Amino acid sequence: MNHDSHDPRDIPILTDAVEQEGRAYAFVDAKEVHAAVVSETMKLADSLLHQAAKDIEATLFERVFDQLKAQLPELVDRVLREHTLANNPTDKPEAPEEPV
Repeated sequence: MNHDSHDPRDIPILTDAVEQEGRAYAFVDAKEVHAAVVSETMKLADSLLHQAAKDIEATLFERVFDQLKAQLPELVDRVLREHTLANNPTDKPEAPEEPV
């Protein structure tokens, strides 16, 4: 593995990490280590996904709130005009009179 690379998709390989540390791990049970690595990886992935979902939710909430704030004044104005015209027939524009 190229240790000079900074690509976030480069996932460290367990054997590279063990060799880099220079420790001997011959005394460990490989199946137990595998299970522990898988378990901790799943916990980490779950935590990262939950945080990503919270970040996405916050971004979408902010976007919706901004759009609502921008569009609400026109919406209120339009509804008030429509309501006023519907309840005050004298305010309605009259049809032009037909010539006799």
